[in-house]
Amino acid sequence: MPRCSAKPNTSPTHLIRKILRAATMNTFRHAAVLLPFVSISLAVAQSAPKTALVKVESRSLSRTVPLTAELTPYLQTDIEARVPGYVEKVLVDRGSKVRRGQLLVVLSAPEMGSQTSASEGGLHQAEAEAAQAKASAAAAASTYERLLEAAKTPGAVAGNELIQAQKQKEAAEAIVQAREASVKSAGSQLTSTKEMEGYLRVTAPFDGIVTERLVHPGMMVAAGSHQALLRLQQVSHLRLVVPVPENYSGNIAQGKQVIFHVPAHPGKNYTGKVARIPNSLDPQSRAMMVELDVANADASLSPGMYPTVDWPVASSDNLLFVPATSVVTTTQRTFVIAARGGHAHWVDVRKGPASGDQVSIRGELKPGDVVVKQATDEIREGAPLP
Repeated sequence: MPRCSAKPNTSPTHLIRKILRAATMNTFRHAAVLLPFVSISLAVAQSAPKTALVKVESRSLSRTVPLTAELTPYLQTDIEARVPGYVEKVLVDRGSKVRRGQLLVVLSAPEMGSQTSASEGGLHQAEAEAAQAKASAAAAASTYERLLEAAKTPGAVAGNELIQAQKQKEAAEAIVQAREASVKSAGSQLTSTKEMEGYLRVTAPFDGIVTERLVHPGMMVAAGSHQALLRLQQVSHLRLVVPVPENYSGNIAQGKQVIFHVPAHPGKNYTGKVARIPNSLDPQSRAMMVELDVANADASLSPGMYPTVDWPVASSDNLLFVPATSVVTTTQRTFVIAARGGHAHWVDVRKGPASGDQVSIRGELKPGDVVVKQATDEIREGAPLP
């Protein structure tokens, strides 16, 4: 029978021992030749590092997009004269802070004083005539009452005389009513005249700051000509108008706090609250002009500024997320390396929005699938994943 030869031992450890034994027995020249083989054998003996794997996550994407907005006054008006007159005094100037009801401009119109005096005279005359009519009515009523009492005695008073007394009483009462109406009309005329005269004193309709002064003493202003005297803005409370693009307008939340920044104060965060949602898109910009309320107690913000708003955007559907290092992009494809059955499997994906150090992907994957964390195209299709 043929003898069975033993299979040579080719394990890395056996080779190392054999090489070291040969280096000890031979000359240094032979050892120098064998040293590279020792290094190679040691490298082979080292175990390959394990490949880090991570799971595919499923969650909604919450992020912000920068939108350019505009700050406007919460209230703004051009203050105009309600009656014609000459500017006598201007008590404020640009930059003046004013309170509601504060006197701003004094106009002069001498003819209004004459109208007031005439109205007062008309009222006094109407009151005198009304008093006289009341006295006459009282006398007529007294005469009628006496005749009526006397008529109870047969033949004491003629019937015609009693009828005349009754008609005189009724006429006197009608005159009293007319005189009282005249008094009321004259009183209304006087009130109206005084009210018009009061318009010569122009006051602030709300708390704010004067941003424009457009008249000076001696100028003539005409009522109804839309000639502004001053421009007043309320800046302690501002409106932040944000043009939200159509693709972000579906999830605007009433009352949500939003952060924004202004170039005048770099590094400082401001907040505004979503207050007014028009639910209508501008036909030209295709954006929804959403208004936020902004408190400006320290007056660090000004109308006309163009802040950058960190507008919150949330995805309505859950997305798949992997570390950004798991996605490999070459000139031919974009893929992740999934671990399936202990081997590498290239899965083509499309990248979506990022969230921190993760990126959303779309492809033939599902939540819980395992992919290589530090992927590279050097890990070939079908390669074992230790």
